[in-house]
Amino acid sequence: MRTVRVVAAALIGADQRVLITERPPGKSLAGRWEFPGGKLEAGESEAEALRRELAEELGIEVLGGRAMMQLRHAYADRVVELSLWVVEQFRGEPRALEGQGLKWVEPSALAAEDILEADRPFVAALVEWLAPPSAREGLHGRHE
Repeated sequence: MRTVRVVAAALIGADQRVLITERPPGKSLAGRWEFPGGKLEAGESEAEALRRELAEELGIEVLGGRAMMQLRHAYADRVVELSLWVVEQFRGEPRALEGQGLKWVEPSALAAEDILEADRPFVAALVEWLAPPSAREGLHGRHE
């Protein structure tokens, strides 16, 4: 089974909502939602791939991002090695340059979306990542 390396972005807007994109008709898993991004090209770093993919897919320029987590997911026809980056600094307004749907979603509402199985583990981690420090302490049961 072939392995595909993919980088994706949790693009965070000024209002703290997260952008997800719909897979367009003609692609595998069309109509499902995912974090924007795509495959790494030969010799490309994750940061380079992220900048290129978000420019091609959304027409934005990434100004800053941080790697958040990595995972492997096996689909019936391939294994995906997926790296999620949090991107809070970008220039431009995201546009659907590949005919895909775009939607800004509250982090707490991401779990209710029809998100690809490979992206599902990112949802809970992202909600925690974006929570204010006082809320994160409550999530872990720590009190000061």
